[in-house]
Amino acid sequence: MLPLLRVDRAFSSTIAYQISKSLLHFQKGNSCSGDKMVGGDNIWRPKFRAASVQASSAEDAQVKSQVRVHDGSSSSGVRTQGSKSMPSTDKQSISLPVGSSLMRFIKGKWGSMQAKIEEETGARLIFPSSRNEESLIIEGTSDSLGRASERIQLLIDEVIKSPALDYSHFVSLPLALHPQLVDKLINFQNSILGIKTPTLSEMGIEKSIFINPKTFHLTVLMLKLWNKERVSAAVKIFKGIEAEVMDALNGGPVSIKLKGLDCMKGSFAKARVLYAPVEVVGGEDRLLHACKIITDAFIKGGLVLERDANHTLKLHATVMNARHRKRTNNTRSNDSFDARGIMEQYGSEEWGEYAIPELHLSQRFVYDDNGYYHCCASFPLNPKNMQVSSSLCC
Repeated sequence: MLPLLRVDRAFSSTIAYQISKSLLHFQKGNSCSGDKMVGGDNIWRPKFRAASVQASSAEDAQVKSQVRVHDGSSSSGVRTQGSKSMPSTDKQSISLPVGSSLMRFIKGKWGSMQAKIEEETGARLIFPSSRNEESLIIEGTSDSLGRASERIQLLIDEVIKSPALDYSHFVSLPLALHPQLVDKLINFQNSILGIKTPTLSEMGIEKSIFINPKTFHLTVLMLKLWNKERVSAAVKIFKGIEAEVMDALNGGPVSIKLKGLDCMKGSFAKARVLYAPVEVVGGEDRLLHACKIITDAFIKGGLVLERDANHTLKLHATVMNARHRKRTNNTRSNDSFDARGIMEQYGSEEWGEYAIPELHLSQRFVYDDNGYYHCCASFPLNPKNMQVSSSLCC
């Protein structure tokens, strides 16, 4: 077994130390039930890195000239002094790259989860001062480090498969690159929001539930990429499938037609998602085949939740989503809106025919200067634009 901890070369003196088997928990990729990651080598598992090791007793001075990284093949946390064995009380610290978006779950509201983990394990958790930093420092004995690592792993497993950790990235087919379509969406929003009637709010309709026209798109695959390692892995996968995707499209351009509106589940009286149905010009087989290639590649890379891996893709262009509503103390968490009046006016709307020029790996909640989601990587789907190479945008 290869050592999992690296000794910082900056130390002027080195100290012998041991790390128990339990510290390997993150690296071994224990499975979790529910919405686990599928495929790949579970690359989302954090890896430990030795941050520092400090001696806490005089006996340790005798072994400062030795460096030893323990892989858990013998009893851990035990130091032999002559013929007498005694538990090690050496203070050690490890750096755990969990990802900045997971820090708040480990810390908990008002530090409640941090306090609970520290009390249960005897270790100390040190959070980074910057929100951009991705590593958590754990201090304690080898035993307490092991207990803390297992406790944090269980917590991360729960968070990943829960809605509490939102999707951070997605593979998109941008439609907002067409100015005429953006103008139609703006007119659509203004015509509805411009209605001078007190019943608009009673119908649950407000500006926040409309999709920003500058971000209009089709979604191929949703992803949870909560640290830089996962983003880099996703970019590498994305850039590696360009040739296969183009082969699936037979080297030809892809165009779609948008006509009418429909409701995603439920009824128009209590709609949650209103979208424009998609018709692929010339048949949808080519595009769906390309989308399957994309999804399969990310599944193989271990970046897809199990429930998303089993999801059947339905291409649609969302125009309204109640989930985007700005929340207030009086707002229900799962609300809806009355779309019956909208359907009467726009149910047969001809939105037009549009080419899909590019495929993007997009980051949610971050936007480029053009107003579209931040582009982490992209490549053209139109053969006329093939001279434009794949670009890493983040």
